Amino acid sequence: MGKIIAVANQKGGVGKTTTAINLAASLAALEYKTLLVDADPQANATSGLGFDPATITTSIYECMVEDVKVEDIILQSPNIEFLDLIPSHIDLVGAEVEMIDIPNREEKMREALKPLKDKYDFIIIDCSPSLGLITVNSLTAADSVVIPVQCEYFALEGLGKLLNTIKIIQSRLNTELAIEGILLTMYDVRLRLSNQVVDEVKTHFQQMVFDTIIPRNVKLSESPSFGIPALLHDAESKGALSYLNLAREIAEKNSVVLAK
Repeated sequence: MGKIIAVANQKGGVGKTTTAINLAASLAALEYKTLLVDADPQANATSGLGFDPATITTSIYECMVEDVKVEDIILQSPNIEFLDLIPSHIDLVGAEVEMIDIPNREEKMREALKPLKDKYDFIIIDCSPSLGLITVNSLTAADSVVIPVQCEYFALEGLGKLLNTIKIIQSRLNTELAIEGILLTMYDVRLRLSNQVVDEVKTHFQQMVFDTIIPRNVKLSESPSFGIPALLHDAESKGALSYLNLAREIAEKNSVVLAK
């Protein structure tokens, strides 16, 4: 039985999609069969794996709104073995309105992904930067959630709202939902502020914070423009190695024996 992990934060610019892409790629590099689900209408995770969203004709939108079988829309990564993608499309923007009268609309993604849990070791969902219906669907479908938090002044801004949303979903829609961990991103060792944020988050959330910290790294910023994860852009870069460490940490936390 695979594990579904949502990567969520309604605050934009925290490294959410970067985390989803590179965590999925790193898990696949460790030879875990991994599926990346792009649940963001911006479709950045789709383009970040080398697919042009403009050419996508069937996406997660059709699975949720039109009940298209999810098995029929899975794309294989052209560059990484063990990594597949369920793409997104700009049409997903309208899904919240179109699903307003659908019974159990918060559970459409869980229903769509259910047949895949036995086929993958990990399913990573890149959530949209909001707390709307699509994100609620993602959290309802997930077993746990990774929360990226950038090492900047407003790091904790909005985190309370997300944690409150998670509590509501735990009580009403998904009692099994757990917090996989809080991931500190965009860390700059040269800045006193970055170190202050790390200390503050670790003081507040203690064991909930991952040991791995993702640095601010040029290779992480560059790789989406090439349509590849950082691991393929520069495997020795600090960014790529950090996400590989995160993948190992998550695998170990879930008592998965590392393939490598």
